[in-house]
Amino acid sequence: MSLDVLIVGGGVLGCTTALHLARGGMRCGLIEKAPNLCMKATAVNTGNISVMWTKPYLVPYALEGIRLWQTTADWLGMDCGFHSRGGLKLAFTEDEMQRLEAGARAFRDQGAEVTMLDGKAARDLEPALSAAVLGASHCPLDGYADATITGKAFAPALREAGVGLRTGQSITAIDRQAEGFRVQIAGQASVTTRRLVFAGGVWIEEMLRWIGVDLPVICRVSQVTVTERMPPLFRTVLGAASGVLSLKQSDNGTVLIGGGWQGIGDPVTGPRQHDPDSLINNLRLAVHAVPGLKDARVVRSWLGLEARVADMQPLCGPVPGVPDAWMVGAIDTGYTIGPAMGRTLAQAIMGQEPDLPMFDPARLVKGATTVPVA
Repeated sequence: MSLDVLIVGGGVLGCTTALHLARGGMRCGLIEKAPNLCMKATAVNTGNISVMWTKPYLVPYALEGIRLWQTTADWLGMDCGFHSRGGLKLAFTEDEMQRLEAGARAFRDQGAEVTMLDGKAARDLEPALSAAVLGASHCPLDGYADATITGKAFAPALREAGVGLRTGQSITAIDRQAEGFRVQIAGQASVTTRRLVFAGGVWIEEMLRWIGVDLPVICRVSQVTVTERMPPLFRTVLGAASGVLSLKQSDNGTVLIGGGWQGIGDPVTGPRQHDPDSLINNLRLAVHAVPGLKDARVVRSWLGLEARVADMQPLCGPVPGVPDAWMVGAIDTGYTIGPAMGRTLAQAIMGQEPDLPMFDPARLVKGATTVPVA
């Protein structure tokens, strides 16, 4: 089989890239080692879709990502459960208030509607908030979707677009050819492709070694906890100025608690176990923000692997030194901006001017030449 593009990695980034390439007329394949699409980082995140949880320079991607998540019924053919309930980032100290005020100005400079509330105004909006909350920043666009059904939405859309899906399969080797690549798949015939896209999250570092590129990736092992069903307690998506809290209550009454507190694991062995101190401190902070959670019972907690790189900026662009190879990943708030970033990469691969700038991976590879981006 000969393809125009083979996408390696079936999370929201790989799926979005593949969908836009296929709809642009390219013969595409997508390979994912999990049994189904969007089962790794995509499915285990808290589903936040937010402006305020991202960096100010990524606001244009977040705004476009929110628009795309709001309209999945149109471009994916399925509603992914987007709830636009607004978001609050909470401050418990004067220093945190100043940090939020500076952040709100930066967000507004990028075109996002973010305002500041004092403690009383925050509690008027969310009466369940603790008296310890001195104030909050507020964005009415913030919300969340159901991350667990993302793959169920992408799979039929990709098949309809003509993407050849290979789930539950792993690559064992990649050989450079005169034009393109030969990709060996475990237990299967090899696949030849003109172009490669690496969208494999924390496994991008290993993937790039297949083609002789060394780009270190930082692995984060984030913990998420869900409570039993509770009566309605709060509506907005809640976070903290410290950046280590994520709270939301779903329609069925369960509360998801996260915020990047780290467990134990790595790309080789996967997520292995929780860090008890980290987990307990996450729950304590949640109760500090919303005292009504004090008597909530935890139903379960899980771990997910997330990728970052040294400068904490996304990867989105050509693989340095390897013509026709591209990568996308290592994105903070990747669930929010994933659809926008995947589309951006697809536009570049098709020779179009991307709607949004890319983030050239060459900046992280010693001796590589950075490709100018308009």
